[in-house]
Amino acid sequence: MATSKAALSGIRVIDMSRVFAAPVGAQILGDLGADVIKIERPGVGDDGRGYGFSWVPGKDGIETRHSSFFTVSNRNKRSVTLNHSKPEGQAILRELVRTADVLIENYKVGDLKRFGLDYESLREINPGLIYCSVTGFGQTGPMAALPGYDGLFQATGGMMAVTGVPEGQPGGGPLKTGPSLVDFVTGHNTALAIMGALMYRNRTGEGQYIDIALLDSSVAMVSHIMQDYLISGSAPPRLGNGGNGGGPADLIYCADGIIYLTAGTDEHWRRLTVLMEQPELNEDPRFDSNLKRGKTNRAELMEIINSWSRRFPTLEVQAMLDGAGIPAARYNELADVWEDPQVRHRGLRAATPHAYAESGTVDLIASPLAQMSQSPATIRMAPPMLGEHTAEILGELGYDKARINALREAKII
Repeated sequence: MATSKAALSGIRVIDMSRVFAAPVGAQILGDLGADVIKIERPGVGDDGRGYGFSWVPGKDGIETRHSSFFTVSNRNKRSVTLNHSKPEGQAILRELVRTADVLIENYKVGDLKRFGLDYESLREINPGLIYCSVTGFGQTGPMAALPGYDGLFQATGGMMAVTGVPEGQPGGGPLKTGPSLVDFVTGHNTALAIMGALMYRNRTGEGQYIDIALLDSSVAMVSHIMQDYLISGSAPPRLGNGGNGGGPADLIYCADGIIYLTAGTDEHWRRLTVLMEQPELNEDPRFDSNLKRGKTNRAELMEIINSWSRRFPTLEVQAMLDGAGIPAARYNELADVWEDPQVRHRGLRAATPHAYAESGTVDLIASPLAQMSQSPATIRMAPPMLGEHTAEILGELGYDKARINALREAKII
């Protein structure tokens, strides 16, 4: 459970969401100390338990059903299995709502209204409730009823239009990012909106309804590139690994590895020309502005830089760039990330006790909010087994063992 130092200690969240975006939002609240109660379907659970390519192995033949998707977005939660389509399940959920500050759900638009579990119904029993719905296209509009997943919104919101190899080059064309970035950012927007609503409630005593859409996040994520389009009316070209601001910014190839270089300011560019022992390039009319270095003559410039960097091993190039104060970082494969000295120093790999895992622990990715001086995000619990806390939480509501067993026999829990 949360400690008194946790930012959201004393806040209870009912998490009725599945798969990735909304569960990420609920997890952030849990990391910050909220008591997050995850509601899952009996026997099946969150669809996200089956997503991804790897599962946490269980001990003694136990099937954890902890896929990579589930594991990365459901720590610091207690799992209750509950059939909310049945009146008895709805009654339990309403009892929980009376004790809650926040409810998060990502069902299809209008789906929970059929069971009297929509915002208008639940605010009657808890006027201070903050009710957050996360959907693909939002609660209103011509596409509101359609389902949607991350890749759809990378395509429709502009992310794929500005990601990928430039046209005319091998492999040219739009490209989806590797991670589910729209889902991930939508999860953060979910948590941010809820924390804003909590602050508003602290001032006014009023709860509210929050409508979060993956579409909205996907358009906002295009950020400065989309703003460039709004200002100019022209779509910037895809630049592959090139930076979208100053130049040169791209991968450079060394004798034994790769480095990402960003020498985007005039001063960084000047220092790079000195480091390469080609100071005359600083005054070269082909490269005397950021636009020319980063866009117009980018390919020509990167060829020059790579001709220099290929003469040296990666560690030597990195040391030279660091010594000159030029921003650069070694390219890491996934295994290399966890050997990076700064990653290790920041404690970004968090071995967390897990009673049902084969090894007794599960490695999680630490919260980037863990460095707050007074109320840091923490990992207190591994992602839960399906229904692991059902009896515990019903007991907190006053249910005795006989009543809990009867609900289990009736397949309500």
